[in-house]
Amino acid sequence: MDYFVIASVLVFISAFFGYLNVRFIKLPNTIGLTVITILFTMGIFALSYYDDTLLNAERYIITHIDFRSVLLDVMLSFLLFAGALHTDLQKLKEQKWPILFFATFGVIVSTFLIGTAVFFMLPGIGLEVKFIYCLLFGALISPTDPIAVLGILKKANVPKKLEIKIVGESLFNDGVGVVIFLTIFGLANGSAGEFSFTDVLVLFVHEVGGGLLLGALLGWITYKLMKSIDDYDIEVIITLATVMTGTIIAQYLHVSAPLAMVVSGLIVGGNITRKNAMSEVTENYVDKFWELIDILLNTILFVLIGMEILVLDLEIEFILAGLFAIPIALVCRYLSLIIPVNVFSKRLDFVPNTSLIMTWGGLRGAISIALALGLTQEMHRELFLVMTYVVVIFSIIVQGLTVGKLVKKLRKKNGGI
Repeated sequence: MDYFVIASVLVFISAFFGYLNVRFIKLPNTIGLTVITILFTMGIFALSYYDDTLLNAERYIITHIDFRSVLLDVMLSFLLFAGALHTDLQKLKEQKWPILFFATFGVIVSTFLIGTAVFFMLPGIGLEVKFIYCLLFGALISPTDPIAVLGILKKANVPKKLEIKIVGESLFNDGVGVVIFLTIFGLANGSAGEFSFTDVLVLFVHEVGGGLLLGALLGWITYKLMKSIDDYDIEVIITLATVMTGTIIAQYLHVSAPLAMVVSGLIVGGNITRKNAMSEVTENYVDKFWELIDILLNTILFVLIGMEILVLDLEIEFILAGLFAIPIALVCRYLSLIIPVNVFSKRLDFVPNTSLIMTWGGLRGAISIALALGLTQEMHRELFLVMTYVVVIFSIIVQGLTVGKLVKKLRKKNGGI
C-alpha cells in the first residue's frame, strides 16, 4: 500500500464520514468527524475478535503516517494561511495588543501553571515524572488550536468583538507554543547544553520574530505580483506558491513557518490587497480555492485524530491522569487570561465574562497531539500522549458542543453581550 493509496483511503473515509455527519448526525464537521471516526475505530476493535482485517488495515494506515510531520511540516501551513485569509485584518489590528499578550504571556504562564499542577498531581496516582517533562506537557497543551477553534466558532454565535480575540489568539499562539515546546524539549533532551536564559531568549526571538518578518515579506511580494496582473488562474497559483515555498524557506531559515503563514495570509486577505490587487472574479476564486483546501484538510485531519486512538497505550493510570488533566488545563487557562483581560478591559471594549468564554472556547486540537507524538520514551511519551488525547477529545466534543450554549446563557444573564 503506497502513499497514494493511503491518501485515497483517507479522502474516501473523510468523504463518507462527512456525508454521514451532514446527512444524519448534523454536528459541526470538526466534532462530527471526530466522533464518527472514534466510534468506527471502536467498532473495528469489536469486530477484530471475529475478523481483524479492517483493524490491521487501519493500523497500517496510522503506522505509515508520520502524524507529527504531516501536520506540523505540511498541513499546518495551508490551514493557517486559509484561516488568516478569511480573518478581518482591520479588526485584528484594533485588538492587536490583547491578542499579542494572550498569545505570548498567556501561553508562557499557562505552560508553567499546567506543568506545576501536573507535577504535583501525578504522584497521587502512582506516577513519578520529572518537573521538566511536566513542563513539556504544559507547553504542548497550552496553545489553543486555530483549526478546531475556527471550525467551532463559526456556529457558536460568539459576539464578533470576542470572536476576533479568540481567533486572533489561536492563529498566533500555536506558533508561539511550538517555539516554547521546542525550547523546553531542547533543555529536557540535553541538546541545549548548559541552560542559558540569553540563549533561550535569542532562540525565541529568532523563531518568532523571523517568522513574522518572513510572513510580512511573503505577503508583500504576493501582493505586488497579484497587483501587476489580472488573471485569476495565475493569481490563485501565486497564493499556493506563497504557502508552499514560504514553508520551505521558513524551515531552511529555522524560523516559525506557522507564524509566517498567518502573517502572509492576513496581508493577502486584507482589504488593501483585495481592493488594489484582486478583481471581483479573482477574489471569488481565491476565497473559494482556499475554503476548499481548508475543508478538505480539516476533514482528513479530524479523521486522523479519531484514528490515533489505535496508537495509544490505554493503561488505567494514564487515562486517569488524562481525566485529571482536563480541569487542570481549564483552570490554568482561565488563570493565565486574568491579567491580560484586566489590563485591557478598560481601554478596549471587552464583553462581560470574556475570560470564561475564552477559556471554554479555547479548544485544544491536533497540534497538541502532534507535539506529544514527538516526545521520546524517556520523556514519558505514552503517558503524555494519552493525557493529551483525553484533553483534546474532551475539548473538541464537550467544549465544542457546549460553547454556543454557554454564550447564549451568558447573553441572557447579562441582557445581551
